[in-house]
Formats: sequence, C-alpha cells, structure tokens
Amino acid sequence: MKNICVGISGVGSYVPEKIVTNHDLSKIVETSNEWIIERTGIHERRIADDDMATSDIATKAAINALEDAKLRPEDIDLIIVATVTADHAFPSTACIIQKNIGAVKAAAFDISVGCSGFVYGLSIGENFIKSGTYDKVLVIGAETLSRVVDWQERNTCVLFGDGAGACVLEKCEEGFGILSIELGSDGSNGEVLVQPAGGSRLPASMDTVENRLHFIKMDGKEVFKFAVRVMERASTNALKKANLQLGDLDFLVPHQANMRIIDAAAKKLKLEKDRICVNLNKYGNMSSASIPVALDEAVKDNKINKGDNILLVAFGAGLTWASMTIKWSRRKDR
Repeated sequence: MKNICVGISGVGSYVPEKIVTNHDLSKIVETSNEWIIERTGIHERRIADDDMATSDIATKAAINALEDAKLRPEDIDLIIVATVTADHAFPSTACIIQKNIGAVKAAAFDISVGCSGFVYGLSIGENFIKSGTYDKVLVIGAETLSRVVDWQERNTCVLFGDGAGACVLEKCEEGFGILSIELGSDGSNGEVLVQPAGGSRLPASMDTVENRLHFIKMDGKEVFKFAVRVMERASTNALKKANLQLGDLDFLVPHQANMRIIDAAAKKLKLEKDRICVNLNKYGNMSSASIPVALDEAVKDNKINKGDNILLVAFGAGLTWASMTIKWSRRKDR
C-alpha cells in the first residue's frame, strides 16, 4: 500500500489593526515598558475591536490560506478550529466560519487544547487525509484572548493578544510533509492555567462575576517550569520519531508565550536565533494562533524553502504539549 504523505499547501493569517503597547498598559495597571520587556520580550499586542469575535478574525485568516493554496471554499472537506475563546459554547466557531466562507461541503468542529491546539488540529487533519476520509482540510488557530484577560491583573494582561492563523492540508509528494507527531497532556496540573467560571463547574452568577472568575488565572512560575521542560522533551521526541538530528533542523516555530521560555528551549536544543521564528515582540501570546501566524510570516518572508525541516512545538492549558516535524513541500513560487 502506497504511503500517503500530507503537507501544508497554503498558509494565511490575520491580526487586528488595533495595537496596544506596553506604554498603553502602564496607564491602566502598575507596570512599565521596561518591566514587561525584561520579563516577557513583548513590546505590543493586537486587540480586536469590540464588534469582532473569534470567528471574524478566523474567517479572514481562512480566506488568506485558501487563496495561498489556490483553492475555493467549496474544495474544503473539513474545518478544524483550535480555540479557547469560541464565539459561543455552541454552535462551534468552525461551523460559523464554514458559513462565512461558503465551504458548503465541509464538516466542521472545534477543539479546546489551549496553546497546543493548532498542532493538535494539524495532527487530526493529517489522520483524516491519511485514512482516505477527506482530501483537503482547513486547520485554524484563532483567539480573542482580550475578552478573557483581567485588565486589572498586570501579571496576565501584559501577556496576551488576539489573532488568527490558518493552514490547508493536502496530500503531497512522497518524502515530504508531516514526518512525525508528538502529543501529550498532564491533567493533574491543569489548575495552574485556567478560566474558572463559565462552564458547568461554575456557571455564570453574581458571585463568579464579582470574583472575576471569568478571566484567565495563571501560576506563572509553574507554567514557566513546565514549558521549558516539556518543550525540550517534545521537540527531541518529535525529531527522534522523524529520524532527524538537531543539525538537520532548519527552522523552529515555537509557541510564542515568553521570550525567556523560547531562549531556554533554544539553548537546550542548541539552535541559533536565525533558525527560530519569533514574532512575540509584536503580538504577545495569541495561544493557538501563535504558531500559524509565525509560520505564515516566515513563509511570506521567504525564510522557508522546499525541503526545509521545520519543527513546531507548543505547550498549553490542560496542561498539554504538542510537537510536529514537517519537511516543507511547497516551492517559493507557489
């Protein structure tokens, strides 16, 4: 039986126009530009307009990815949306996007894996194509984290931003595309990164609102320790599964959470800065959108060439982690 290889045929992204700088934040919470840069590496972030939902920015990223792949919406068989800031509890954000873009024959669903969600989505899409169930899958990571950030809490509000990125998965030539996948979770530590209220455990009430339980709560120190440890392990495991050495790696596209985390992972992986895709300084942590937006920018800047070995690695709420190696299957002139 012929081995089916699955690669990325199109990439696209969208970030809101509104920029909120560190100086802007220093006017609403006790912080400073220097304090934020020193601890995170973030200079500014994008914030969606009040009338913009996650599906709106995701739709824009999806259209851009379809155009890049030279496909029509009706060509898409499945839409997978990774998000923790869905428009509604139901219907899914993926179904709203399906309507928005006119992907009339596509099945659609959301996944909730925090910042690891986009790589999880790619792995699901690849398996649907390899099984012969679908031919063309649209995977989107999209967040409006500004809606769930407590703007009175400086340790979290400085970190997050809004944005969306998308990729189209299709069959590709043998030897190219997704080479390996590493997924994992540790639910025993889920409480270190959580939005406590709004679900069936703590439905919305006067008490949950007054106690600001609908916002992100994070134990930064524990998340940092987990992230540094798991990013190295997930990266090396994915490389091993693909029979690749560190020296074979052309680009690392990490989750954009904190520059200190990225630097620590790069040091352990012995990677030079020019081999790491970073846009954290411009956008902050966009959760599931971080990796696809960074990947899209790297492709548009002609940093990635056909045959390059790419490593995607993320960690997120759950706690979860995900990594993937890809031998890039597209030419620059696509």
